[in-house]
Amino acid sequence: MAARLNQVYRHLSDDKNPTTMSAETWESVPLAPPDSIFNLIAAYAADTTPHKVNLSVGAYRDDDGKPWVLPVVKKATQLLLNDPTLDHEYLSIIGLPAFTSAAAKLILGPDAPAITEGRVVSVQTISGTGANHLGALFLSRFYQFNGNKQVYLSKPTWVNHYAVFKNVGITTVDYPYFHPRTLGVDFDGLKSALVDAPTRSIILLHACAHNPTGVDPSREQWEEIANIMLSKGHFAFFDSAYQGFASGDLNNDAWAVRHFANKGVPLLICQSFAKNAGLYGERVGALHVIAPTSEAAKRIRSQLSVLQRSEISNPPAHGARLMSLILNDPKLFEEWDRDIKTMAFRIISMREQLYKLLTEEFKTPGNWEHIIKQIGMFSFTGLNQQQSLALVEKAHIYLTNNGRISMAGLNTHNIRYVAECLDKVVRGELS
Repeated sequence: MAARLNQVYRHLSDDKNPTTMSAETWESVPLAPPDSIFNLIAAYAADTTPHKVNLSVGAYRDDDGKPWVLPVVKKATQLLLNDPTLDHEYLSIIGLPAFTSAAAKLILGPDAPAITEGRVVSVQTISGTGANHLGALFLSRFYQFNGNKQVYLSKPTWVNHYAVFKNVGITTVDYPYFHPRTLGVDFDGLKSALVDAPTRSIILLHACAHNPTGVDPSREQWEEIANIMLSKGHFAFFDSAYQGFASGDLNNDAWAVRHFANKGVPLLICQSFAKNAGLYGERVGALHVIAPTSEAAKRIRSQLSVLQRSEISNPPAHGARLMSLILNDPKLFEEWDRDIKTMAFRIISMREQLYKLLTEEFKTPGNWEHIIKQIGMFSFTGLNQQQSLALVEKAHIYLTNNGRISMAGLNTHNIRYVAECLDKVVRGELS
């Protein structure tokens, strides 16, 4: 036996033998490029300049540039800490029912026909990204595509949308959305794309506060979009990351989704509580799929449960418990509504102040009305790549190279400096 083992060893060790075995070294794995946003955040953190400004991160900051823990979240946290019945057992595969049912009512309305008729399937997810992934994965497996598996994304859109759909085998197709001349919605281009798309196409729509442009359709335009979607048999994939955070009004920011649902447009909704509750690191979200019947809802729920089980088994409990308390307790909900208004109105105020500085004090060349017409956390300034890079390299103002800025990064301490640098870079005088 020993002789035979030595013979096998010599055979496997022979360098001339093409079957020589070795450990995997992963040398064929290419180095992936860094995420552009997180790369900017890292550069900002390493910058020692005292007057540096971070306008790249998509997270709320208070007037001192600090993260803000919502007072209602602090209160809910204390309630959980003092709850003697609290344990750390697994949630169900599809999440905490008290949270998911309340989350569905928040986005669709408490008396929505889809809810009262038992046609809504709600699954707790790893924030909005997890909802996008689970929704995309479900469609990849079960949607009856008319031809190739593809989804239509606004140009531009949240950059992660591309990776989410690619990873589940769905090709992405851009549709016109942002008009570079008007810095508003390219509504004619958008409508033409929806009309020209094959019937039963999947169209991803931002529910409110479009990321990254801050440009939303009007209600009249939403109505036209819904009519086209119905006539073409399209499926709406709503991404709702900013409900309440955009205008300060939870119901106003849910208008488009509710209109589509009440019109009978086939749809699903990806919902996040990162922005409007400040629960960025808790990863609290939900996926809601509206089925045509309660019987179809049962089948959809069963398959979403199977998909979720294979990926995360069970969603995390803490953030869902926090939001369940806030959503289901009238007093806490009222306080949350006030906290949302605090964040939204501060950002609106920054838009107004920046616009006033550019137009009245510095008299910066160009039309800057888009600053106050756009909505939500982000603004497409209209700056080109060269101007954006100049602001980063010369003024230490960190923004993406497409001119997008986070309005939450502005405050009363830095807004004048930012406006002054914007004025200089537009005039070509920034040094």
